[in-house]
Amino acid sequence: MTKSFVVNYIRDGLIEESHEGIFAENSSKNYDTAPFYLRSCAKPLQATLLIDYDVDLTEKELAICCGSHAGEDCHIETVRNILNKNNLDESLLKCGVHAPLSRTMQDKMLINHQKPTAIHNNCSGKHAGFLAICKKMGWDLKTYDEPSHPLQTAIKNKVNKLCKVKDKFPTTTDGCGVPILSMPLYNIAQGFISLLEYPRIIEAILRNPYIYGGENRTDTEIIQKSEGLIAKVGAGGLCTILNVDKQQAFVLKIHDCSYEARRIAAFEYIKRLGWGNLSYDNNIKTISGKIVGKVKVIFEG
Repeated sequence: MTKSFVVNYIRDGLIEESHEGIFAENSSKNYDTAPFYLRSCAKPLQATLLIDYDVDLTEKELAICCGSHAGEDCHIETVRNILNKNNLDESLLKCGVHAPLSRTMQDKMLINHQKPTAIHNNCSGKHAGFLAICKKMGWDLKTYDEPSHPLQTAIKNKVNKLCKVKDKFPTTTDGCGVPILSMPLYNIAQGFISLLEYPRIIEAILRNPYIYGGENRTDTEIIQKSEGLIAKVGAGGLCTILNVDKQQAFVLKIHDCSYEARRIAAFEYIKRLGWGNLSYDNNIKTISGKIVGKVKVIFEG
């Protein structure tokens, strides 16, 4: 069953903040059927089509198609490599424009009077991969974001298959403009177990965690601080973790979408499962560094 947790910020004995959430494991025999949109947790699942259609990608290029990058120079270079090798122009990217997630890169661009473009979008790797598939299959490049496009039909069918989804759940448009599915948390975990059938994707992510995410990205931090764990965060408070060696996975969702509470809950549940002891500072401090409280996670069951 889907279980609950709470992340409490306790300052001198008083709970000042409380962030509630739920989690589910792939091993659950019974599970709640309430659906949630996959958002960016879908990226590694969507990227399986790159393998199915035998798209020519290096390991780093495959990793960036699976992740949500921070828009740093190494990420921009990798996305451009995908586009250039497939004779694709940046203007074809339909993910939209936003500033890099990396604060360091934001500052650098500000100093150099540079404005962000679509390639700085954290989803540009995924979209470059989408375009590469379309180029390989001879599908229209200008409408790849539309729900009726053969690419999006193929993605929907493949993701539902990987996640073992049998019922019909709502679909919406993701922040980057392409369709995104919803399903129960249990099925998202099942999808990440199915990634074990794609060793190239597993290896690409594990060997290139910074290309996959980047500066201050929770999934990058989890991969770097652990042995054999693959993490993927998604908007809406989601975080999915796959233990490659144990072939187990879990998904958690923080209801108020707090990035920091989600990170702490993920670290604590990894520790609870015995998958590693990821270090983080759970102290609440004043500006001068005095400790005045703790952050504590309470899991149901």
